[in-house]
Amino acid sequence: MDESDTAAILPGDVLSATSTGDQMSNSIGHKDEPDVPTTGSAPLSTQYLWDRISEDLGYNGTKRSECSNGSVTPDPLQKEVETLTAHWNLYISLVGFSVGLLVVPFLGSWSDLAGRRPVLILPNLGLALQAVVYLVVMYLKLPVVYFLVGRVLSGLSGDFNAILAGCFAYVADTSDRRSRTFRVAVLEACLGLSGMLASIIGGQWRRAQGYINPFWLVLATNLAAALYAYLFVRESVLPDPSAKLLTTRHHKAVWHLYSTGGSSSEGGGRFHRCKLWLYTLCFFLVVTVHFGSRELYVLYELSSPLCWGPALIGYGSAAQHLAYLSSLLGLKIMQRCLEDSWVALVGLASNITGLVVFTVADTTQLMFTGYGLCFLFMAATPVLRSKLSKLVDPSEQGTLFASVACVESLCFLVGSGVFNSLYPATLHFMKGFPFLFAAIILFIPAGIIGTLQCLDQRRDHRESTTS
Repeated sequence: MDESDTAAILPGDVLSATSTGDQMSNSIGHKDEPDVPTTGSAPLSTQYLWDRISEDLGYNGTKRSECSNGSVTPDPLQKEVETLTAHWNLYISLVGFSVGLLVVPFLGSWSDLAGRRPVLILPNLGLALQAVVYLVVMYLKLPVVYFLVGRVLSGLSGDFNAILAGCFAYVADTSDRRSRTFRVAVLEACLGLSGMLASIIGGQWRRAQGYINPFWLVLATNLAAALYAYLFVRESVLPDPSAKLLTTRHHKAVWHLYSTGGSSSEGGGRFHRCKLWLYTLCFFLVVTVHFGSRELYVLYELSSPLCWGPALIGYGSAAQHLAYLSSLLGLKIMQRCLEDSWVALVGLASNITGLVVFTVADTTQLMFTGYGLCFLFMAATPVLRSKLSKLVDPSEQGTLFASVACVESLCFLVGSGVFNSLYPATLHFMKGFPFLFAAIILFIPAGIIGTLQCLDQRRDHRESTTS
């Protein structure tokens, strides 16, 4: 990493101290490869940033005395590496998802007219271009600022959120109202399964062969997904050849949906529109917490007092992604005796308890206990997606999921900004404070979902009594 990259955000007195860090590293011995994990494309880039910044500052990167002796004052260079890595994560996330925030509504609403398949193909090609840019940076040792170029290219094609919008709209097109929640949960479980597999193989692969080969796999996977969508995915919407992508109609459709409550008569009038807004707010808060806290797990586990290596963080991330499958199983079982809203509340309770444990986790056992308590944490988001989908007509599914994808882009933007800024700002007094903050936020959607369910039940009871 070039000196200019670090100098842009690191105070001059710290840069002048890097020579001291070099002497410190030499006194320990030969500088080994840093023990950092890999759990997929985004965490892999986080680890690459960690290594490049460590190299620039002269931080040894290996497990030092503070990892085995909690009474030793943590290395200040380690704190600077954590801070800089969090800041660069923030910049890269802000650039990519701010661009995607403008593009995703176009693609999602456009899919109502042009079909779902183009929205499944174009973003995969954009993600492939991003992987190409990252590979060039790694091969040529270019400044990490060029990572921003890759994020812009991916954002202009809709990024991963456009793929999700197309997939969820496709599920809504091909499912009935009764089975929609479970089908949405199956789709989200597929995300967890793929992340779990990447976590299991990623850490050892990066440690054995470095960063370049895993990113070649990322490139190949994105190209294969685009090819699969082109050859094998059947269209669920009758395409309109005259449909235009670059038109203000798509943004107007999203505005009309939320200003009028859509064309569906369910719920009726102002209450129907309020439910649409409130469920969207719940979705925003839940997904913001998911994105924001997920970005901190790697940094939290890398440093003292946990000092995890590639294998442990790979297993930890695998346990986190395993919760997608356990949430799917739990949702299917709980739907037999509970309404969807109560299932979502159980999922939020699971997430809150896990985050509270992460707040005080200073041992490996406590950290994995937190992962275990989060075994139902993904039960809330499929319920919220399904409830939003049921509030609108079939002809508005693309517009709805365009707005949901837009909200999801905003979630990543806000989650990255808040949590990546909060983590380095609170290191000096409570390292796990961002997790506690996330747990407190989740009480808001829990209260909203519970209140709306009680109002719906009371309203249904009143209508049944009247009839």
